[in-house]
Amino acid sequence: MFVYPSGVDVSSSALRFLTQHLRRHRRAIGSRWRRLSAGRQALLTRAHLRMGHTYAQLAAGFGIGTTTAYRYVTEAVELLAVLSPSLAEAVRTAPAKAYLLLDGTLLPLDRIAADRPFHSGRHKKHGMNVQVLADPFGWLLWASPALPGAVHDVCAAREHGIVDALADAGIRCWADKGYRGAGGTVRIPCWGRWESLSAGQQAVNRAHAKIRVLAEKAVATLKPWRLLRKLRCSTTRITSLVQAVLALHLTSSR
Repeated sequence: MFVYPSGVDVSSSALRFLTQHLRRHRRAIGSRWRRLSAGRQALLTRAHLRMGHTYAQLAAGFGIGTTTAYRYVTEAVELLAVLSPSLAEAVRTAPAKAYLLLDGTLLPLDRIAADRPFHSGRHKKHGMNVQVLADPFGWLLWASPALPGAVHDVCAAREHGIVDALADAGIRCWADKGYRGAGGTVRIPCWGRWESLSAGQQAVNRAHAKIRVLAEKAVATLKPWRLLRKLRCSTTRITSLVQAVLALHLTSSR
């Protein structure tokens, strides 16, 4: 395998954040010597998440074994996943906002046709359903654990407890028609074909769309992380990957 110099857009604050936590983790477990320093391990993890490089590519670039690269990345991802905010923490910060935006996205997954639970009829492909909460400006606040792509958005919102959490806190939330029947404080557009709606209902839907469209900005926050564009790992690891990305994003955006 040939190795060549490359670049990765790395936030210095996020890199320092991960490096510090890796150092504390190493001290806590009594790790005396590693092939890579905490800083290099943080860079290795960032390159994997941001660029989507395979473990073999990372191993060649950092001068370590493939198994070592996998172990280092897994260790850092699990550490970051614990540091990501929970739904309860996100809801506690929400009262300072006028309202929240709720949306769902499908993270493409490398699956065969027989894997029906992971096939999204709406997107016509396999993937994992992830729900996101954003503030009125479209800044990502929270991302949910991943569910099979066949799960509908409103069902996912209920399973994660999003609807109940927002209702209990009295926080208004704007969402699209995929959350029909959610109830609580979730607001969706008027239901029906455009031509069958009254002039007042069409005006309401236009106003609703102007508010809700910024939820796409929060969803787009996940897209630059190339590993999430085409997942090829076990479905049991995807939640940790999403939470790790969320933790790094929130750190770099502060």
